[in-house]
Amino acid sequence: MTERLDGVIVATALPYTPDATAPAGLRPDLDRYAEHCRWLVDSGCRGVGPNGSLGEYSSLTDDERRQVARTAVEAVGNDGIVVVGVHGVGAHQARHWAELAADDGADGVLCLPPTMYRANPREVVEHFTAVASVGLPVMVYNNPIDTKVDLTPALMAEIAQIDNVVAVKEFSGDVRRVLEIREAAPNLAVVAGADDVVLESLLMGATGWFAGFPNVFPAESVRLYELALEGRVAEARALYEPMVAAFRWDSRTEFVQAIKHGMDMVGRFGGPCRPPRGPLAPEQLALLEADMRRAVDAVQAA
Repeated sequence: MTERLDGVIVATALPYTPDATAPAGLRPDLDRYAEHCRWLVDSGCRGVGPNGSLGEYSSLTDDERRQVARTAVEAVGNDGIVVVGVHGVGAHQARHWAELAADDGADGVLCLPPTMYRANPREVVEHFTAVASVGLPVMVYNNPIDTKVDLTPALMAEIAQIDNVVAVKEFSGDVRRVLEIREAAPNLAVVAGADDVVLESLLMGATGWFAGFPNVFPAESVRLYELALEGRVAEARALYEPMVAAFRWDSRTEFVQAIKHGMDMVGRFGGPCRPPRGPLAPEQLALLEADMRRAVDAVQAA
């Protein structure tokens, strides 16, 4: 069902092209972005997620942000789903982005708690209630590292009672949460949010992966997901273990730069980031390239 918002959905990276008139001299390359969204779906991914953290939504103008979402919807068409990031400082902003996503044909939305403010549980519930009132299926996003708000299993049980809330992207890194959430909110789809615990999460009952490194390895990521859900653990581990060092970059501060560089390394276009994200330091780049080479070698040898 579309409403579950699970499966492999790729948090898409956003390519830029030089443009002196654009913020930071970089303009979103919508043609290249459309081709990337299409490639991901054609590679077997269930859908794409524009305007997430990996898509640098907070560095975009309002007009750019909407253009990116529209581009993804048009590129994917009826061949996949589009789950648009609607993160906002307050409920009125997040609801506004959800309304635009609905107008533009999105299949669902991904939403953090209020950004830039450590909301209390009552405020968190009100925030998601406002977003869900738009009518699109909502995937709640638990990222206590960046938001300083932890959507605990007990709080998720309350949030899951809101009409149209259908899934949670779990990015705490604690795989114990998968079973705890399933027990507290059995009708909620649990979606792995951190690439470097995806296999563990899927084996514990997660049914989705809202992912970063499938921007680099889409077909292999879909294969890993399928093996895990089929319980073919030995084959899943053989695919996962050589890739997990690269996947760990998804949980680091420089995850956007790392995934974009990984795309460059496999012949896709990652390219630069807008501020505040700058280039990787030489020592970081050396570590990333070593981790990526191990993953690429394993994929090529398979």
